[in-house]
Amino acid sequence: MKNVTTINLKIVAQSNLNGGKTMKIVSVDIMKVPSEDPSFSGNGQGSKEDWCPLVIRINTDTDICGFGEAGLAYGKGWRGGFGMLQDFSQVIIGEDPLNIEKIWDKLFNTTYWGIAGGVVVNAAISAIDIALWDIKGKYYNTPTYEILGGKTNDHLRAYASQLQYNWGEHIDKLKLITPEDYAKVTEKVMSEGYDALKFDPIMLSDQPDGGGEWNTKGTVSQHVIKVAYDRVKAMREVGGDDLDIIIDMHANSDTTSAIKIGQALEDLDILYYEEPVNTLNPDNTLEVSQRVNIPIAAGERVFTRWGFRKFFEDRSIKVAQPDLCLAGGISEAKKICDMAYTYDINAQVHVCGGPIAIAAALQVEAVIPNFLIHEVYQRAINAKDRATCKYDDYQPVNGFIDIPDRPGIGQELKPEVIAKCKKVTIK
Repeated sequence: MKNVTTINLKIVAQSNLNGGKTMKIVSVDIMKVPSEDPSFSGNGQGSKEDWCPLVIRINTDTDICGFGEAGLAYGKGWRGGFGMLQDFSQVIIGEDPLNIEKIWDKLFNTTYWGIAGGVVVNAAISAIDIALWDIKGKYYNTPTYEILGGKTNDHLRAYASQLQYNWGEHIDKLKLITPEDYAKVTEKVMSEGYDALKFDPIMLSDQPDGGGEWNTKGTVSQHVIKVAYDRVKAMREVGGDDLDIIIDMHANSDTTSAIKIGQALEDLDILYYEEPVNTLNPDNTLEVSQRVNIPIAAGERVFTRWGFRKFFEDRSIKVAQPDLCLAGGISEAKKICDMAYTYDINAQVHVCGGPIAIAAALQVEAVIPNFLIHEVYQRAINAKDRATCKYDDYQPVNGFIDIPDRPGIGQELKPEVIAKCKKVTIK
């Protein structure tokens, strides 16, 4: 029998780029993408500072560059992320961008605060890691998912997310209050082909403006529980048995109230109960899971495989939701999802960012065999945000989304958008 040597011509050809020399990172652009439409009130202020996607572009000494995003587009924190990205970008100048694991470990272990973690630190590591995977895919002229192991999933089921803020490109009423409001938004998303949705039933009070006195912690009142129940029930009545309803509490309840509200919702057949309590104390999540007969999900504010370990070992969650732009990037999210698979825990990427974040999430969800469902954030269908990206922005059709096959993560910012960004370049 003859010995047969198989040569990957694509890899050989790509290895000759740049005259066979090692590729190097020569600069990093840190950009705050302008938010021209303040219709989203992610931190309750209703201003253009409420939606601040942070995107980086890692430039090499070839014609290849990579895009990544830090998960600080909402809430308060983008300025911290903008500065941290500058600090961490200085660490990677001169490195070979193909050595992704080496760079991740360097940022984590040699920057002092990397090993301590936290939102801003991990957001910066995440953005850099995503951009490196984008570069690697482009270098080998293949989608990132191919390098991660190839597709397990191609046609991803999706859900419409954060419906307490309504749904659609043109929204007249931003905050939904009454059960009738929730019935109507359910009809809207189902008319688009979705058979799953997510919302927070206690984020907005039953006052006309969604504000006022509204205590959702401690000895939560029967009034609050009834408002939450009636909202969910309205959705269930419209959707029937074929609609999956996901409840997101955003950790706006403590252990006592999360148990009371969760138990009240059990008869409405909830797919999962997301972030019912603050995840800084995993034992609280465990207590809720033991007292509420609904699968628990968490991960938006859990970072790295070390942060997820306790939740897997004590079996308190049944759905892991690492955010690629916060948990450590593509590298770390893939590890987290693989760890979850060991414990028979489903996984999905938490997606609450711009088009770069969405594209990166799809690369991981294409690969993992324990994938559950893809999140389509309410803000993701905003026309002005969608217009910032260079390619199709990967919106679901009839409730499903297909995996893009462009090299890398398959998304970039338009040059004209980059020109409008608040930008700092590190060389």
